[in-house]
Amino acid sequence: PASCVVVAQEKTAYFSVSKGPKFALERKKEATDLTRDMILGDKPKWRDLGFKKYNFNAMAPVPQGGHLHPLLKVRAQFRKIFLRMGFEEMPTNRFVESSFWNFDALFQPQQHPARDAHDTFFLTNPRYSSSAAWPQDYLERVRRTHEEGGYGSLGYGYNWKLEEAEKNILRTHTTAVSSRMLYQLSKKCEEDGWKFTPTRYFSIDRVFRNESVDRTHLAEFHQCEGLVADRDLSLAHLIGTIEQFFRNIGIPDVKFKPAYNPYTEPSMEIFVYHPGLQKWLEIGNSGIFRPEMLRPMGLPEDVKVIAWGLSLERPTMILYGIDNIRDLFGHKVDLEMMRTNPICRIGLD
Repeated sequence: PASCVVVAQEKTAYFSVSKGPKFALERKKEATDLTRDMILGDKPKWRDLGFKKYNFNAMAPVPQGGHLHPLLKVRAQFRKIFLRMGFEEMPTNRFVESSFWNFDALFQPQQHPARDAHDTFFLTNPRYSSSAAWPQDYLERVRRTHEEGGYGSLGYGYNWKLEEAEKNILRTHTTAVSSRMLYQLSKKCEEDGWKFTPTRYFSIDRVFRNESVDRTHLAEFHQCEGLVADRDLSLAHLIGTIEQFFRNIGIPDVKFKPAYNPYTEPSMEIFVYHPGLQKWLEIGNSGIFRPEMLRPMGLPEDVKVIAWGLSLERPTMILYGIDNIRDLFGHKVDLEMMRTNPICRIGLD
């Protein structure tokens, strides 16, 4: 109708702009870190700088390093399992070893194929170790056992050469560490008036063999070894200890096969089932150390030593579903695999 009036609501905002305490004609970038250059000098720069406030709710960038390799994860869990089973860790800081402690002390003959250049890495400098540093009475007993036998053995009947025993090599197994520890154990037993204390030892470290590289073999790998020294141990103790160890690491399917080793009798190869390859893999070796190895050290006649050794790589392959060892250790390892591999659950269930 003509008498209606239209009313519209309006809102007006007024702003007052003035110079603040940090007014500047140029825009200055706020500093985020306090550096050495800002502090030093007669006129420190930090006094005239503005610093950006920290936002503690901001998401941090994803770190690009600090990831553990699967081998390190499995090694850490293996070590915990050994310690939980009452084992003591042996020092393994000798990558370079003399042939004496690696072979001769284990009653392995000097003409054995494993001591050839196509199986062992020999050093050229230094080429030899000094036998003067070895226990001379023990050295003589080892020589006599190789040549003439003893302790119920006929020996090997050859001329044992000191020069061959002095050759330096990259150790082919951590049993070289075990031989040193058992000799020290015999000396401790002698010092205590032939009062023998049962002992359990283990070691996990690198060993080296001149082997052809394929999907299940490397020239450099990690060996895990355990041994128990006590009176009147038998093959049943060895089998039971190995089965318990493998149950603890999550591999219940274990088989044994008779084998030959120069320094163990009886000896057994250890096989486990690999679901990925769908076949049984030889994972290690085991046996009871021979008297020809233990008696020259000075251990009592009724003391027996059961031992087993396995590579660290093959159980890791089984646990992480890897079917080629070169994808686990070496220059072909995928770095993304190290960033995304899951936690090792050995011993956690």
